[in-house]
This record gives sequence, structure tokens and C-alpha cells, in this order.
Amino acid sequence: MIADVLADAGARMDRAVEAAKEDFATVRTGRANPQLFQKVLVGYYGSPTPLAQLASVSNPEARTVLVTPYDKSVLKDIEQAIRDIPNLGANPTNDGNLIRVTMPELTEERRKEYVKLARSKGEDAKVHVRGIRRKSKDDLDELKSEFGEDELARAEKELDALTRAHVDAIDEALKRKEAELLEV
Repeated sequence: MIADVLADAGARMDRAVEAAKEDFATVRTGRANPQLFQKVLVGYYGSPTPLAQLASVSNPEARTVLVTPYDKSVLKDIEQAIRDIPNLGANPTNDGNLIRVTMPELTEERRKEYVKLARSKGEDAKVHVRGIRRKSKDDLDELKSEFGEDELARAEKELDALTRAHVDAIDEALKRKEAELLEV
């Protein structure tokens, strides 16, 4: 029972760390990266559809991303969805077959804004991990009648260590992203 609660908490925390890393990937750096477009939703026949299902995204050059739609009729919708991405700062151009997105050079001020954005995303992820810890702690407290206090205290220490390890993993990913953002 205790092992199940800890295993569930560990799996949920792992997913939270992965989600944080994916969120960090959507923050723009000086280089063009197809992952920037990972969470873009395009209005396709009235329903929001992920860009990856409608087009291939590649970056042939350091500051250019090419979006090649599988269906040319959705070209304008994709272009508008890219234009609507917050904090991108790029203007896509459409040549009738593909969309070329050239990323402008980042200024020092803009880099600092992106670092703040990344820190905010990191803090949100850590809050989520702590929420998982709180829920798991409540689940352990419900088991008080079945297990002794020593076993529950040991389980709480394991839960705390698990939480600390996942928060440290988020901090490490954030540190790498900050270094990437501040690199000129």
C-alpha cells in the first residue's frame, strides 16, 4: 500500500518534470528550434489541431524554420497561428507552398524577459510537484490505521527525498535553459 502511493507519486512527479522540460523547450532562444512550434494549435475545419499533424517543421539554418503543410489549403491558417504565438517576435512569410519563419536576433533585454518567463514556468512546475507531494502525504495519512507510525514516518522521508530529487531536476533543467538563453 505505502509502496503503491510512493510509486504513483514518483511516476506523477516524473511526468511533471518532463512537462516542465517541454515547457522550457517552447521558450525561444537565439537559435531557431522546431520545438518552439510544438504546442501551436491551428484552426483546421473548425477544430484546434496541433501543427505537427498538419505540417512538417524543420530548421535548415540557425535562425530559420520552415513549415511545410501537408495540405496547401491550410497554409493561411498555419501562418496566422504562428503569427499569434506569444513571445515569438517573428513574422512568417508565405510563398504559396511553405512558410518561412526567420527569427530576429535577441536583444539583451529580450533575453532577460525570456529568462523570467523560463523561471516562471520552472516555479509552476515545482508548485505542481509539491502539490503531488501534498496529495501523496494525504494518502499516506489515510493509511495510519493500517500501518505503524514508524513505517509512515519512513514513507514520508522517502516522499520528501523523491520530491527534493524532482525539484532539483527541474532546477537543473532551468539552469541549462537560462545558460542557453543568456549565451550570445
